[in-house]
Amino acid sequence: MGYFPAFLTLENKKILIIGGGRIAYEKLDHLLDFTHNITVIAREYSETMRSRLKAEQLHWEQRAYRKGDLSGFMMVVVAVDDLALQEAVFTESKQHHCLCNAVDSVAYCDFIFPSYVKKDDLTIAISTSGASPAMAKHLKRFVHDMMPDDISEFLQEMKALRTTLPKGKERMRMLDQKAENYMKQWRES
Repeated sequence: MGYFPAFLTLENKKILIIGGGRIAYEKLDHLLDFTHNITVIAREYSETMRSRLKAEQLHWEQRAYRKGDLSGFMMVVVAVDDLALQEAVFTESKQHHCLCNAVDSVAYCDFIFPSYVKKDDLTIAISTSGASPAMAKHLKRFVHDMMPDDISEFLQEMKALRTTLPKGKERMRMLDQKAENYMKQWRES
């Protein structure tokens, strides 16, 4: 069975990353598109990871993960090759009602990281449910290259209209027609 697609707000939610290498850095890079409320714990850090943590002014500790570290976190990403640690963190995450992602260990994941394209308010997520991350990567590039250059401006205009026009069927019809016209114009250009 595939994964349920959902967009979560990370506002006022604490995220923990366990690991300081290349994969942990990739997960950090993705999460920074959506929040800066991130803590990292690792025994060792790559120089790239250490520099980014300092540049973003994130909280990080150089030490091993300890039982109880999940307390207060909404989400944890376990980006280490230690399968026993992945299992232990996943098990503990259930006690703390914390979503867990153990990189490359689907058995220890409540969620996966999709490939995504983000341009201001627009986020398009792509997942193959783990069947082919390579295909998801290439679809991401395809979608990115197809996006209209002025999509951000159009979405800002639509956002302004939604906040100024009274709710109701007339507003829904007008906004739907405006979106349809935008897409038609984009396809014809």
